[in-house]
Amino acid sequence: MVLNKSFTIMIVLLVLLVGFECSTATNAQIQSTNDNDWWKSGIFYQIYPRSFMDSDGDGVGDLRGIMSRLEYLSENNITGFWLSPIFKSPMADFGYDISDYYSIQPEYGTLADFDALRTKANELGMEVILDFVPNHTSDEHEWFKKSEQRVPGFEHFYVWHPGRPNPHNATAQPIVPCNWVSFFRGSAWQWSEVRKEYYLHQFSVKQPDLNYRNPAVMEAMKDVMRYWLGRGVAGYRIDAVPTLFEAAPDADGNYPDEPLSGNTNDPDDPGYLVHIYTQDQNETLDMVYQWRAVMEEFQHQYGVRERIIMAETYSPIDIVMKYYGNGTVPGAQIPFNFHFITDLNAGSTAEDFHRTINYWLDHMPTMDGIVPNWVLGNHDQHRVASRFGEEMIDAMNMIMLSLPGVAVTYNGEEIGMDDVWISYNDTVDPAACNAGPDRYQYTTRDPERTPFQWDSTKNAGFSTADHTWLPISPNYTQVNVKQQLSTTVSHLHVYRKLIGMKVAVSFVENSLGIFVQGNVLIILRHAILGGALSSIYTIANIGTQQETIDLTRYEPSLSVGILAIQCVASNHPINDLVAMNQVVMEPKESFVIVSRSFQPEVLQI
Repeated sequence: MVLNKSFTIMIVLLVLLVGFECSTATNAQIQSTNDNDWWKSGIFYQIYPRSFMDSDGDGVGDLRGIMSRLEYLSENNITGFWLSPIFKSPMADFGYDISDYYSIQPEYGTLADFDALRTKANELGMEVILDFVPNHTSDEHEWFKKSEQRVPGFEHFYVWHPGRPNPHNATAQPIVPCNWVSFFRGSAWQWSEVRKEYYLHQFSVKQPDLNYRNPAVMEAMKDVMRYWLGRGVAGYRIDAVPTLFEAAPDADGNYPDEPLSGNTNDPDDPGYLVHIYTQDQNETLDMVYQWRAVMEEFQHQYGVRERIIMAETYSPIDIVMKYYGNGTVPGAQIPFNFHFITDLNAGSTAEDFHRTINYWLDHMPTMDGIVPNWVLGNHDQHRVASRFGEEMIDAMNMIMLSLPGVAVTYNGEEIGMDDVWISYNDTVDPAACNAGPDRYQYTTRDPERTPFQWDSTKNAGFSTADHTWLPISPNYTQVNVKQQLSTTVSHLHVYRKLIGMKVAVSFVENSLGIFVQGNVLIILRHAILGGALSSIYTIANIGTQQETIDLTRYEPSLSVGILAIQCVASNHPINDLVAMNQVVMEPKESFVIVSRSFQPEVLQI
C-alpha cells in the first residue's frame, strides 16, 4: 500500500489511525490488483456534465472540462465516476432525450474527447461509467421518425395505439387509449399527425417510450451497450428502470386504466394514479438480467475486469432486491439504495437512521458476491445540506463512508454545496416548466444541478462565460474546493480522510454493529491494524441536545480511544484521548474514534 507522505496513517498508542487522506498511487494500486472485486467497496462519483467544468467558455460543462479536473477526483480516491448522459440530444430533458446513442452531444465534445477522457481516467486508476437511458429516446431519433412513418422493421419500435373512438364525434380525432399520466404531468399519450396514432411517453412528450415487447428493440439496445463497452466503459448506470415495460394490451389491443390513488384531485399530476400497469412489470427484471449477461459476455470475451450495472429504481424494497438477481441468474451489482433520500430528513432521529440502514441490510438476498450500497444524493434530489442542514454535512458523509459496500457521491456534496434558488424565469427543468410559475418549485430539479464551485473567481471557476446555463450559487466565494483545500478544517478534508479510511483499512468481514444511545447513532466496525484487531467507531449526534454515551457497553475491555476524524464544528482536538465510557457529544457533532481490542472474545455485538 502506497500512502501519500502528507497523509500517512499514524499509529499512536492503541494503533490509532489519524491521517486517512491517501494518494492517487493508492487508488491506482488498489484498482489494478482487485480485478472482479474492484467495485465492491468502491467510492463512485456522479458527474453532471453540464455543471462540472466548462473548457470553452460557452457556459456549459463539457468533456474536456471534466478531463481537466480528473486529478481532483483521483486525489479524492474515487474508484469510478458515472456521467449523466453525454449522447447527442435536442436537450429537451438535458440529455435524457437521446437522438443518437452512438454520438456525443456537440456542446459536450467529440468521440475523440470521450476516448481521451476515458484513457486519462484509467491512467489515474479510475473507471468511467455511462448513463444508459433505455426506456425512451428523443422524438428526433431516427428510430422514432421511421416508426412514425411505418418504415418496415420499425413499425413497432415504440408503443403505439390508434386511440379510442370519440364518444361525442365518431369522425373526430380518437381520444387517448387510457388514463395513464406522464411523470412530467398530463396524459402519457401524444397524438402523431404523421402516423395518426398515439405514442406512449412516460416522461416528456419529446421522449417516446421504446417497445420492449419487440425483440428488435431489445437487441438494438444491447448493441448500444456493446459499442460503449468496446470503447472502454466499465459499466452503466441505467436510468428509469421500473418503466421499461408496461402491461401488455388485451386481446382487442387495449390498455387498462390505472386506479386512482386518492392522493390528489389533479388528473394531470402523476400522483393521481397508482402505477400498477406502467411500472415494475415482471418482464423488467428479466431485461436487467439480460443486460447483465451482455456485460458478462463482454468480460469473458475480452478478459477484462467485471463490468457493472447501477440500476435506478425507487420501487418497493422487495422488488429492488430482485434486481440483484434471482439466485440463479445475476442482475445489477448496484441496485441503487435511495433510502437515505426517501426515508430520512432533517427531522429524523438516530433510531430512524438505525432503522433505515438495517432496512436495506435485512432485505438483502443471501447470494454470494453481493454488497450493499449507500446513496446520499443525485441530480434529481435536493442536496444533503438543504435536506439535512449544513451542520449535518460531515455526519452524513461519515455514516455513508463508514458502512460496508459501495458509496455514491453526487458532485458537490463533498464540499457541502446546497440548493440554489432559481426563479421561474431562469428555470429550465422541463418538469418544472410544465408545472407553471405557481407550482414549479415543488417539481424543479434545477437547484441541485447548478455549476460546481471550484474557487472564488468568476462563475466559481466553472466557466469564463458571461452567462452560465444555470445561475451560480451566491455562496460560491465561501463554499468551493480551493477554499476548503487551503484550510486545515473543511468538509472536503473530512471527506478525503473518510475515503482514505475506507480504502486503506482492512475491515473484518461481517463485523458491522449499529447501535443507538439517546439520539446518537453508533457504527462499529473492526479492522486489522498493525497485525492486531482494532475497533473503529463512527459516532453521530443526530439531535439538538448534548449527549453522553458509553461505548464500553459493546466492548467492555476498551477503556480509551483516540479521536481520528472529526466534523468541522467539533471542539475535540484531533488525536484527543477519549474515555470510552463517557464520550460527550455536542448537538450535531460527529467523529471517528479508533481503539484496539486485545481480547476479541469479549466483543458483545
